[in-house]
Amino acid sequence: MLRDAVADGTELGLQAGPIMQRGDLVPDELMIALIRERLGADDAADGFVLDGFPRTLAQAEALDAMLREIGKELDAVVVLEVPDPVATERMRKRAEIEGRADDTPEAIARRLENYHVQTAPLVEWYRSHDKVAPIDGTPPVDEVWEQICAVLERLPRKSAT
Repeated sequence: MLRDAVADGTELGLQAGPIMQRGDLVPDELMIALIRERLGADDAADGFVLDGFPRTLAQAEALDAMLREIGKELDAVVVLEVPDPVATERMRKRAEIEGRADDTPEAIARRLENYHVQTAPLVEWYRSHDKVAPIDGTPPVDEVWEQICAVLERLPRKSAT
């Protein structure tokens, strides 16, 4: 959603682009506004997956409040467990392959630091709410995808109202 907003030159994208380039987190109010708008689209009526959000307790609380307002709920939090050296190498390779300007060594280091300070505690918070579905993120992509699909298939189906 963020990359689309940046590419489309939306107001949110213009605000988020420089923040993302530094490897910092986009402010919560911008993220919640974008998610609210996106979840209102027809293709999100039967469910949705948020990738990389929330990353802080404040974001989780704002997300929960927004979901209550629009009558949706969070069923599970899929956590890809990947050691820092593996994550660093993958982001470096992604930068080479995709030419991503936001995957500089400095931005990667900042992203990992932000994860350990802000997001890792959130994982434990969701774990205490019995929402965490841990996934071993170190195997090849197809194996990780199979694990994710298995988790999603176990979620209860919502009946249409």
